Amino acid sequence: MTQTTPSEKDVLAAAAAIVDAFSATDGERYFSLFAPEATFVFHTEPARLDDRAAYERMWQEWVASGWRVTSCASSAQRVQLLPGGAVFTHSVSTSVETPDGPDSYQERETIVFRSEPNGLIAIHEHLSPQP
Repeated sequence: MTQTTPSEKDVLAAAAAIVDAFSATDGERYFSLFAPEATFVFHTEPARLDDRAAYERMWQEWVASGWRVTSCASSAQRVQLLPGGAVFTHSVSTSVETPDGPDSYQERETIVFRSEPNGLIAIHEHLSPQP
């Protein structure tokens, strides 16, 4: 089986789609960009989320509590291509509205993409604080 190496342009477009959907607090669009078996490691959570459904449940709880994203900007982007996928890293500045008021934070993020016949799908996301 031949593994397709994506182009940098395709990786940047896939990452931009994730950031755009997150910025809009558009859960349906956001989660459609991740494989069902995707894993998530967030410094704000005590354990790894072992699939997309676990993150979707958490997201729904956040939104139900009044949480929403008000802005999200990506910078310092880097793409590493490999047969069958890519690793995308960047810095992300996010502002949210919460039941306790507005909050903002600076983080670093890694998203691992897998090439599929219809394009790229995210299979792992790791978020850490930016020192």
